[in-house]
Amino acid sequence: MGLLVPGLALLSAGRPELIIFAAFGSFTGMYGRAEARGLRLRHQLQAGGILLTGVAAGVLLSGCHARPWVLVAAEAGFAFAAAPLTNRLGLTPRGPFFGIFALGAIAMVPAGQVAPWAGLSVCVVTIAFCVVIGFAGAARTPAAVLPRTACGSGLCARDRRRSCALVHALRYALAISAAGSLGLLLGVEHANWAMASAAVPLAADARNRLHPAIRSVLHRSLHRVLGTLAGLGVTAVLLLPDLGETPLALVVIALLFPTELFMSRHYGLALGFFTPLIMVMTEFAAPAEPMTLLTDRVLDTVLGVSAGIAAAIIVRGPCRDG
Repeated sequence: MGLLVPGLALLSAGRPELIIFAAFGSFTGMYGRAEARGLRLRHQLQAGGILLTGVAAGVLLSGCHARPWVLVAAEAGFAFAAAPLTNRLGLTPRGPFFGIFALGAIAMVPAGQVAPWAGLSVCVVTIAFCVVIGFAGAARTPAAVLPRTACGSGLCARDRRRSCALVHALRYALAISAAGSLGLLLGVEHANWAMASAAVPLAADARNRLHPAIRSVLHRSLHRVLGTLAGLGVTAVLLLPDLGETPLALVVIALLFPTELFMSRHYGLALGFFTPLIMVMTEFAAPAEPMTLLTDRVLDTVLGVSAGIAAAIIVRGPCRDG
């Protein structure tokens, strides 16, 4: 519902290019799904703020005609700040992935294609609508609260928690910088996908500890690759026949339902729906040749998960795996 209502409104107004802003705003509805009403309200407001910050940063970069290297630096900086913040707030889904993705995708929208005030307004209204939907839902039993950070057998002292958080942030920044830089060096036009993919393995630890177990990292990375490949098959079926804007927009709206349904249950399956959703809505805002999009996405995914795995292995911290 969080995307259906604004999506249909934008279609009725003849503005399908704005659906990308509504889609990123609608990801607010993914947060706090198993939480009590009050906690979910707080977490959705916090997540909505992070998503809006990513979108606003992307709008600014697009309007300034930022060079690709500036985009890499901006995403790395955003991840450095957002990774420890999302961890400290205890947001679920874990990590700053959606904010990172929003920044990169919106930054790739050509300047002048969408009025900045229009895109930001659509995003804000969609976030507010999703928060209202979440608050109006039935009361839930509060989930068990797990410690946010673990060091050895007990809670970390304050200085050690800060050290853990810094290492965690550096891990994200390194992975995203490496993925984006490699993408640019290889001439991939959509290196923002590589940077978003690099963030995925680092959110692997289900218990929210600041140093993910390597087995969990590899498992989530495999989900990322296989889920993306499956999603690319769906994307090819949608984009290659040139179905037209209205049918594709309706498909994007429909794809968000299974994405939300499986995102916290089976990441690989969720990506089979999330990948075509992202690629089709990106096509509305920044049209490109479909086969180029498909091939770039495969390369970006491999680059990104490889960078994420390498960062998880190389950058070690004082907090031990649990």
